[in-house]
Order: sequence, then C-alpha cells, then structure tokens
Amino acid sequence: MSHHRRNDEDALLTRRELLARGGMGFGMLGLAGVLDSADASPNLKPETRNLKPDTGPHFAPKAKQVVHLFMNGGPSHVDTFDPKPLLTQYHGKPLPSTNLRTERKTGAAMASPFKFQKYGKSGIEVSELFAKTAEHVDDLCVIRSMYADVPNHEPSLLLMNCGDGRLPRPSFGSWVTYGLGSENRNLPGFIAMCPGGYPTVGVQNWRSAFLPGAYQGAHIDTQHTDIQKLIENIRNSSATPEEQRRQLDLVRRLNERHLRLRGQDAKLEARIESFELAYRMQSEATDAFDITKEPQAMRELYGAGTAGRQLLITRRLLERGVRFIQVWTGGGQPWDNHDNLEKGHRQLATDWDGPIAAFLKDLKQRGMLDTTLVLWGGEFGRTPVAELPALNGRDHNHYGFSVWLAGGGIKGGQAYGATDPFGFAATEKRVHVHDLHATMLHLLGFDHTKLTYRYAGRDFRLTDVHGQVIRELLA
Repeated sequence: MSHHRRNDEDALLTRRELLARGGMGFGMLGLAGVLDSADASPNLKPETRNLKPDTGPHFAPKAKQVVHLFMNGGPSHVDTFDPKPLLTQYHGKPLPSTNLRTERKTGAAMASPFKFQKYGKSGIEVSELFAKTAEHVDDLCVIRSMYADVPNHEPSLLLMNCGDGRLPRPSFGSWVTYGLGSENRNLPGFIAMCPGGYPTVGVQNWRSAFLPGAYQGAHIDTQHTDIQKLIENIRNSSATPEEQRRQLDLVRRLNERHLRLRGQDAKLEARIESFELAYRMQSEATDAFDITKEPQAMRELYGAGTAGRQLLITRRLLERGVRFIQVWTGGGQPWDNHDNLEKGHRQLATDWDGPIAAFLKDLKQRGMLDTTLVLWGGEFGRTPVAELPALNGRDHNHYGFSVWLAGGGIKGGQAYGATDPFGFAATEKRVHVHDLHATMLHLLGFDHTKLTYRYAGRDFRLTDVHGQVIRELLA
C-alpha cells in the first residue's frame, strides 16, 4: 500500500479531516495559522488544534520547489533549442518524406529565420532568440525528444499540466502541494501568475479536481502593479485586523454549520479556508509582491517588462516558501504563431530571454538553484513545414518538441534525445509528458507510482498508469 493511499478507515474520514492530515496546502495555510493559537479562534474544537501533516516525500528530495515557465501557445523548437540545418536546404520545397498529419494544412519546409550557435563548455546549440538564456546552458538539460498525444491546445495543455488531456485530473502543482505541503502558512502553496487574463482552458490548468480544494492553484493577474488590483480585496479600508478577525470567526461558524448540513462539500470547504488564507495574506502578500523593496540594480537586472517583474516576484515567493509557481507568458496562447512567426517569436523571446537569464543567475548566486527545479516549455512545438498558404508560420506539432530543465538535481550541460533531421518527430530517447512528470516527481522525492489518491474506487496518480523516470537527466 502506498504512502499516500487511504485505507478503508481513512475512507470514512470527513474531507476536513483529510484536508488536515494532507499537509499544509492552500487552505491549510490559513487554517494552520488559526490552529497555532487558541486565542486566535477560541471557537475551534480542542481536537482540531495542533494538527500535524502525515504526508511527505518517499525519499530524500533534490528539489524542494518548482518553477514552471510556461510558454503557452507552443514555441517552435526548430527556432529555439533544436537546430535543423536541413530546413535551410529544403526551404520552400517538399520534405523528402511525406509530412506527418497536422492539425491544419501544411506544405513546404520552412527554414528557421534565426541563427544558432554553440554556447558554454557543453557546446549546446541555441538560437539567437535565447542568447542570454544560453549563457547558462551548462546549467540546462535541453530535452529535444519530447512528445505529446494530439496537436490541439486544450488537451495538450491539460496533459502538460494535469497528466490527462481529456478527463478532470488534479494539476501537477496540486499533486506537489498535496504531497509536500507548503513552507509558508500565509501564502498559497501553489500560485499561477498569468498577465492579461487566463490561458486557454483557464483555471482547469491549475485545478485540484478530486484532491481537496485546498490544493488548487491561486491565479494572480500580473499585468497589474497596484497590489489591490494584483490581488483583489487584499486590503480592507473599513475595518481593523482585529475587527476582521472577529467578523471572520463569526462567518466561519456560520459557514461550518452550512457545510455540515451539505455533507462536507469540497468546494464549499475550499471557499471557507480561502477566507482564512486571505486574512493572513494581507500583510505577507503585500510584501512579497512589492518589488520596489528590491535594490535598483536587481530590478534593472530583471528588466522593467512584465516577464521580468513576474520572475522577480517568483524569486521573492520562493524565498517565502511557496512550493509551486507557474509563470505564464500571458492570456490566451501568445506563442501560437501560425503566421508571421519571425516577428511574433522574436518579440516574445525579447520579452523573456533577459529576465530568464537574470532569474537563473539570481537563483544561482543565492544558492537557491540547487533546490529549485525550473521547467521551461510549452504544451507542444511547431512543425518544420510551413502552414499554407504563406511560408512564414508553423502549425502545432505534438510529434516532437523541446523543453529544458535546470536546478533541483538536474544534470546540466546536456541535450537529451533528438528529433528526426527535419525536427518533425522525436526519434531518439523519446520522452513523453508522463516521463517528464515522473522524473520531476522523483527529484521532489516521490515515487510517482506511489503518490496516489483514492477516488471513485481506484487509486489515481499524476502519471496515471504510465511514465518512467529518465535517469540520464539526473545529476
């Protein structure tokens, strides 16, 4: 029986008890603070105080936190981290082999408009689009042989985030916070920063599904710089903290009665705990998201753009113990350049290249990269052939694409696997998304086959019944 599997006795526990036993996730951050002091909420039952989590890693982890730099929309691997010189030779011509089936009509080969060169001691080739990031290539493990299931955004986003492209499943961040909890009771354990609204399929990307609602991600719209817009209702202009505490205690008693009458509904329970967390976030979140407290030189290193601001906030959140942070490019699917790819990719890379390099440098200087696992990539890649009718854009490509990992026990300075000579499909040392998840969970101290949660009569896990740890990626 796995460490995280509930037995028959556990199955009779209420969801609140499961939430309490499951670690200090999103909701328990606020609740744990209340439980720490009988004076803070004297109406709580004595037996609910001083609860200790009984979850944790299966073995000593290399990584303690995760940062997922999500380039949503699908960046082109053959224009970023997987050079294919043959595309120049065949530019405007059909490939010598038949094109694989694509979502939209595609035609001739399209050469990359960007130059590649070797970087670092490892000599890994990287596009000019990420020249600054490439200065840290010896810390990166570039996986050039990723593949997914289908060439559509919605299922591919859900596969990358939740391990399943069709059915409701908990997100990767929810599994991690379920397994490890959080080190800060005043901030969410799982934060998803996305400027300008939601990405495609919205909150499903960071949902907790059948895991307790405590472990869902908290969305922050980082297009805003004003803390009251960045985190809505973070301040109360009409009541003191003491008055809010009394109000919240009353609301909690009413809500808990309402909850009991409705059979411990998980969504209602998550909402109740969010009130507690919101109360405790008022001071700490205001501080964490305020980058004006950083030295001017540090702000200049990251840059004045949204990407730089997000990554500087990310480092501040890591310092405060937030377990899992997703940093999205923006609402919708910005990297989805079906046409005018040269302009679109160049602008996006200009926005992100410098801040990513600054982030890696900053983490390394502070000794944080060793325990922070960083993932860069999208939900899939793009075709080496052009999308019709023009010769300036690429269609979706799930057959082969690239991501990179850094820190947290990853063996840097290597390019793992390969796509075919044109970059259409992964052919050598193929890595499915399930394998990526299994490997990342291993670095966090988990046997991916044993991090399970029993629901609807079966034990579910992030990797379902798939996935293998890729040992060659480990330091």
